[in-house]
Amino acid sequence: MRELVYYVAVSLDGFIAGPNGEFDAFPIEGDHMDAINERFADAIPTDLAAAIGVEQDGSRFDTVLMGWNTYAVGLPMGVTSPYRHLRQLVFSRSHEAEGEGIEITADDPVDVVRRLKAEPGASIWLCGGGALAATLADEIDRLVLKRSPVLFGAGIPLFGARPYSPERLDEVTTTAYRSGVVFSEYVRRAA
Repeated sequence: MRELVYYVAVSLDGFIAGPNGEFDAFPIEGDHMDAINERFADAIPTDLAAAIGVEQDGSRFDTVLMGWNTYAVGLPMGVTSPYRHLRQLVFSRSHEAEGEGIEITADDPVDVVRRLKAEPGASIWLCGGGALAATLADEIDRLVLKRSPVLFGAGIPLFGARPYSPERLDEVTTTAYRSGVVFSEYVRRAA
């Protein structure tokens, strides 16, 4: 069965973006970038990967899930299909998109993920945002956090509005880089 992996950059105070979707405070230079390019090449936008010479083979992820606000980040720059090398599903009840390979769905995200997990293929990447992550929290099999040494003060939380429901995850690995970025990977604790 395929895994749903929430792989995301997060500030020290738990935000994946600023109040208006800003994400430019996350460091994009430093020794952590080689790890991103090697382990998570499929999570780099298609055009950026081509520009920096990173091969994307779909072996880590073959599907990406996004909420509308995450998808819409690239629209002002004319980016209508950020991850053309992946199957791209965008959850929205009120928007339509024209990007190559973009599938807009108003279906229940939990139902969609359960269907996807039953299909053959590589892992499914939950790209964002926080509200979608909160909706899918019980379906997330693996959490990969790219913690950056920044404080946002306000913004979009890692898991949007979610009722108090403590759940322990098991740490798989943690790697600290000289850049101050720390990669931590967790899996859902076995029942």
